[in-house]
Amino acid sequence: MGTRNIGQRLQEWRKRRGLTQRELAALAGVSLSLVRKLEQGEREDARLETLRKFASALNVSTSALIERSHPMTSPATDTGQWESVRRALHGLETDEIAESPTSDGVARSLASAMPLFAGDRYSQLAAALPPMLRDAAALGREGRAVRARVLHHTGWLLTQTRQFELADLALRRALDDASDRLEAAATINTLAWLLIRQGRLSEAIGLAAEWADEVEPRMSRATVAELSTWGWLLVRLSAAAVRDNRPGEAEDAIRLARTAAVAMGGEYAPAGDFLRAFGPLTVAMKRTENAMVEDKPDQVLAMAQRIPVGDLRPTSNNRNRHLLDVAKARVQLRQHAEAFEVLQGIRHEAPEWMIKQHYARDIFGQIVARRRTLTPDMREFADFIQLPV
Repeated sequence: MGTRNIGQRLQEWRKRRGLTQRELAALAGVSLSLVRKLEQGEREDARLETLRKFASALNVSTSALIERSHPMTSPATDTGQWESVRRALHGLETDEIAESPTSDGVARSLASAMPLFAGDRYSQLAAALPPMLRDAAALGREGRAVRARVLHHTGWLLTQTRQFELADLALRRALDDASDRLEAAATINTLAWLLIRQGRLSEAIGLAAEWADEVEPRMSRATVAELSTWGWLLVRLSAAAVRDNRPGEAEDAIRLARTAAVAMGGEYAPAGDFLRAFGPLTVAMKRTENAMVEDKPDQVLAMAQRIPVGDLRPTSNNRNRHLLDVAKARVQLRQHAEAFEVLQGIRHEAPEWMIKQHYARDIFGQIVARRRTLTPDMREFADFIQLPV
């Protein structure tokens, strides 16, 4: 993530705490070189998890280090693939429409594209979305509900592929068109995820907390849709809080999310809308993610053993992100062969998703750095993930 002015804030907080650069590096568990390069402006980027380590060592929130540094785009994104989507969102697609679109027609188009979303078929979605967005935009007020769903899924996809500015535009338009409170809250859930990915943690916490309070159901008569929506907002709140060095708030939120999941009695996977899939398995994976953010690899692996990821395939951002956390934990415990096996499994299941994961590249980079020689499979994987070795 971009870290404009973070080096200066890091230095200010370090001096306020009376620490030398070497002492801060030791407390945070990072290299002295990294501290020096950040403070001297020689390095202008750091992972959010690394910034959380600094925040923990300095006893401040992560937001104290990164506030006012909110890049709307990612420095290493392949924007060309999404140019037609950008034009469609901005109303620049000018192809003539042979006949006026209908809400039912757009709904059918979205339904036919669901396997592409769920299967991370980015190249096919890049072609399918522009005409769908154009048709959805041409619908009148009667088309608000389906237009909101098209925009929401587009925003989710763009967040997934690090097209943050476009994702923000799509999600806020989806929110404007949301037909009911649960639809709006589901969109807010994705918007909170976008804010987390941008490092805008305090905003994500505030937004998720506000909407979780807004939609909190009465447990005695709550529907699974209500519990799913509420639970997801609590998961986002927990994810933002743990990254913002607020472990107590993170644990409180994930505990409430588990309460919602248990009340549902199992995983909820509504037909035609994988974004609302939620339940005990989802919460367990997100609790494991929190443990990895807090650098507890032993706890990650212990928790992962109790998660039967083969029994259900949630979205890649849940299941495969969980598996990346498992790989990261194995690297930290020097189980490099096992970590590489996990990475290869994810690649086999979701190659287009995998290649866009900076986290995966970081994990494999650590494997490479700790080996004297690479196997042929590792060299081939390095080419696939575009990591120079």
